[in-house]
Amino acid sequence: MDNYEDIGSGDIFAGIVGADRMKQFLLIDLIERGVLCVPSPLSQIISGSKVVQALFLNNRMIPDTRAILRRRDLIDAVSCYNRHKIGFVITKQDRMHCGFGIRKWDSIEILYSFMSMSDSSYPFILQPFIENFTDIRVIVAGDYIESYTRYNPDNFRMNMAAGGKSSPFALDEDKKSFCKAVMKRGKFPFAHIDIMVTADNKCYLSEIALNGGLKGAVISREDLEEKKQAIIDKIIQESMR
Repeated sequence: MDNYEDIGSGDIFAGIVGADRMKQFLLIDLIERGVLCVPSPLSQIISGSKVVQALFLNNRMIPDTRAILRRRDLIDAVSCYNRHKIGFVITKQDRMHCGFGIRKWDSIEILYSFMSMSDSSYPFILQPFIENFTDIRVIVAGDYIESYTRYNPDNFRMNMAAGGKSSPFALDEDKKSFCKAVMKRGKFPFAHIDIMVTADNKCYLSEIALNGGLKGAVISREDLEEKKQAIIDKIIQESMR
């Protein structure tokens, strides 16, 4: 930050912009000043917020997934969910990880009654509850792709931090293409992607991030960071040609 005002067009910022509350403003300023940011500003903004993911990547998520930014959004969702006779619902608290911000509600009316007493929990993601699905973590870094399932018989939260167990999973070409399409839309040079595969083999995005946990993965943190750094170096070298 000591040299922040000295940088401009032609300069390169490599790494994740910190200061979460100011991230989007700093990235916008860097873009306007012609600074190349690696990873891309879009991927950094998407990676940091579940709600932003629900806004930008909504068409790849469970149908009727909504970003609830304010009370009006929730009351509109009540009408939609009741119209489609959606029972159990899930909410995901923004910027909370490891499954701790995921909550299940018996109905959207119960959720609305709870939320009507407080505005402190906005924004959040609202989704229909899907009971039968396979939870898959996919790690992509260049040509390296690794995937494994996460399963917890005692908790609908499949996250490893919530007690889930993992097993290797072989991605077919359709699921690989799905993950690559999500990364392309968000301009992710590498990613940790959580997908849900339903009983009828439909694939939906749960979450995507530039960095994530590796519990259950074969690759070590050191090897993965080396691959990520090689990707960043390649992008920088190509930009300087």
